[in-house]
Amino acid sequence: MEEINRIFSEMKDDDRVQQMRSFTAHGKVNTFDHCCSVASLSSRINRALKLHADEETLLKGAMLHDYYLYDWHEEDDGSHKWHGFKHARTAARNAKRDFAIDDKTEQVILSHMWPLNVSRIPRSREAWIVCVADKCVSLKETLFHR
Repeated sequence: MEEINRIFSEMKDDDRVQQMRSFTAHGKVNTFDHCCSVASLSSRINRALKLHADEETLLKGAMLHDYYLYDWHEEDDGSHKWHGFKHARTAARNAKRDFAIDDKTEQVILSHMWPLNVSRIPRSREAWIVCVADKCVSLKETLFHR
């Protein structure tokens, strides 16, 4: 548990991750808080269901799954038009650039929008957990945090 807290704290305290506080995720929730909620729920699901997922991959993937670093609600040149379909790739690219994540963590990020992105099916325990946690947290934020 100490190792889990260390990993989570390092990710949360990183200045690059803190940038996510500037961007809206759902309702009035910023992307940083959304990712923290997804990471926390992912860890709780893993422990409660005794799924034995790798906690480091799980937490890094959850904290960086929306590391796209823009506000998709703002008017722009049209590049955010397909945000739901495209942001996972942007987040993975940014995470790889800034944190040198491994392939398994990259796959967690790339597949978190399944089934919207039908070709990116989660292929690991960690990816499934983050995918489910993201749907739960997103629904709660969209319905109750307006």
